[in-house]
Amino acid sequence: MFSKLAYSVFEQSINDYHQFDNVDQPISNPFPKDKFEHLLYHKNWIDTVQWHFEDIIRDPNIDPVAALTLKRRIDASNQERTDMVEYIDSYFLQKFNHVAVKEGAKINSESPAWAFDRLSILALKIYHMNEEATRIGASEEHRANCQKKLNVLLEQRTDLSSAIDDLLNDIESGEKFMKVYKQMKMYNDDDLNPVLYQNKK
Repeated sequence: MFSKLAYSVFEQSINDYHQFDNVDQPISNPFPKDKFEHLLYHKNWIDTVQWHFEDIIRDPNIDPVAALTLKRRIDASNQERTDMVEYIDSYFLQKFNHVAVKEGAKINSESPAWAFDRLSILALKIYHMNEEATRIGASEEHRANCQKKLNVLLEQRTDLSSAIDDLLNDIESGEKFMKVYKQMKMYNDDDLNPVLYQNKK
């Protein structure tokens, strides 16, 4: 099942990152570039680094100049994340391009890759909530509250994984079809963001 494969790769990426726990640690993707797992690992590594960017920028004592620099890195990371989602969708478009779509087939509200994006973020939530649920030195109340949240996240993982596999099975059988809208981000575009194109004059 694709969801099980993907989640195992996400976990590997998260565990590999936390061997260093450093946002500047270069990625060392263990999967060949022609494998689906390579895309998944790269995708989650981006998400994991950005997770920690978001922690750092919330430091109330962060230097304003450093915060602005970090905000630029977060923007770049967001763009790379979106690019990776499109690469993953391209994989599925190619995988299912032979499928004869059945009459009356419907489109899903999100593409497979955006569903995997949600699973990647969920893997990060589970990892870090488990850390809090078992954190030495935290109060018993804190650990208990985090364990309750962790239980909900684990249930969500089961549901989301099932939904992803159902979606892929429906696409493969022609019951649903894929339709991917390429990104149309405006704030990064020199020709669409008024602040940027006005400064070009």
